[in-house]
Amino acid sequence: AQGFLVGALSPAGYFWFRYDQQRRVDAAGQAALDAARQYAVVLTKIDTATLDQNFTDVLNGATGQFRDLYMQSSEQLRQLLLDNKASGHGTVIDSGIKSQSPTEVEVLLFIDQSVTNSANPQPRIDRSRIVMTMDKVGGKWLAGKVDLP
Repeated sequence: AQGFLVGALSPAGYFWFRYDQQRRVDAAGQAALDAARQYAVVLTKIDTATLDQNFTDVLNGATGQFRDLYMQSSEQLRQLLLDNKASGHGTVIDSGIKSQSPTEVEVLLFIDQSVTNSANPQPRIDRSRIVMTMDKVGGKWLAGKVDLP
């Protein structure tokens, strides 16, 4: 009888372990998706009056490859935005998880960004899709890779 009990508990323990593991992955995916949606708004905000703060906010939400790339191009981008008196803000229209693990989540975001500049003072809507890889760093979800497919 004791062997039967151990034999019956082993599959139950395995299924509980798999359930708990999937629950943790799902929770990580949702947390990363929420962070990516918030970060997409930061990433698409352009205001020449607060440009330095905009750049700081973008860098604070970035890590790895994306952070390095943004830092390398930020001075040129900054001057281009100032020269063209650009402004803009984005709205996340839809989003979803492409893949997820406890420490890395790939997210697809659909964004409408209202943009104005000195050549086009009337707001124009740019529709974009972004694939963002969120990495868990020090307990926070940060954008490690941002692609515009």
